[in-house]
Amino acid sequence: MSAPEIVTSTPTTALESAALVALAAVQDPEIRRPVTELGMVASVRESSPGRLEVVLRLTIAGCPLKGTLEADARAAVEGLDGCAEAEVRLEVMTPEQRRDLQERLRGSRPANPFGEGTLTRVVGVASGKGGVGKSTVTANLAVALARRGLSVGLIDADVHGFSIPGLLGTHAAPTRVEDMILPPVAHGVKVISIGMFLDEDRPVAWRGPMLHRALEQFVTDVYWGDLDVLLIDLPPGTGDIAISAAQLLPTSELIVVTTPQHAAAQVAARAGQLAKQTGQRVAGVVENMGPMTLPDGTVLEVFGAGGGQEVADRLSQTLGAEVPLLGTVPLEPAVRTGGDDGVPVVLTETAASPAAQALEQVAARLAVRPRSLRGVGLPLSPR
Repeated sequence: MSAPEIVTSTPTTALESAALVALAAVQDPEIRRPVTELGMVASVRESSPGRLEVVLRLTIAGCPLKGTLEADARAAVEGLDGCAEAEVRLEVMTPEQRRDLQERLRGSRPANPFGEGTLTRVVGVASGKGGVGKSTVTANLAVALARRGLSVGLIDADVHGFSIPGLLGTHAAPTRVEDMILPPVAHGVKVISIGMFLDEDRPVAWRGPMLHRALEQFVTDVYWGDLDVLLIDLPPGTGDIAISAAQLLPTSELIVVTTPQHAAAQVAARAGQLAKQTGQRVAGVVENMGPMTLPDGTVLEVFGAGGGQEVADRLSQTLGAEVPLLGTVPLEPAVRTGGDDGVPVVLTETAASPAAQALEQVAARLAVRPRSLRGVGLPLSPR
């Protein structure tokens, strides 16, 4: 059920009424909800026959996407029958209006929206060691899932080695509405990272309690909305963040990323075995930097072969449940180029790139599980 519209002024002409209907289709680019539901439409006035004046309220004066919001609102009303001219002006919400917006967004949501009973599929992407392309795989899977029409969020929990903003090509700072954080959207994915709050080259010298608090804020203080999938880019290994993620996200599953190399596979298996202690399910293994096929058809095994299947087999035996190999992503320059450019390879090279096709296939396997209402109480009570 959609929320009722909140508009300061009452329409007095047919054109004003039509404009309000049209503005209901304009979404705030950060919150992804209609501006008419968020109290962002201050007024709509037909100042003279055929001339519309629309006043929109920004959450903050420095809203990074105010140009997008203004352009979308103007486009929505300029095409109306009888509208000869449209002016869109921007003003800023008062502190009281921001608090009202925060309460409206949070509503009756629990403090941790991804706790027990959540309908969001939460997937942590882990690796035993660094340098296996875990973050690159995570960024591409997030974008591929969003392209399938899913609502996707991505937490860069690799606090000491954050790289997700660069891989997704976003340099936008999150917007704050009182004590609530609105995550930037990159390629259809809502994303948050400690890198959005720091200078690019500034190191993060934090210990366990600070790391836990940072992840907790990403989970509870960020307005994620209604997500189908939340991906967590975990740091390599089995340290503080991996344990904190299991505690804060009790329904989360793990995907383990490895390279084909035997030594890397051994280390990766340890990351998956942590699930036995934390009670998480391992959804599968992704082998990255697999054998690459050269233009003349020669197959080059730069990092060997078979490491992904080795990890899947070892985890299946250790955990007592089948852990599938979700896919093998071949070593390919286009993957590196896409990461450097902030445009994941699944966006640009799907038809020509074996790596993009492999990542799409992994995303397809992750997307098939529907959200279930089994065991979830609905907010209904007898009259």
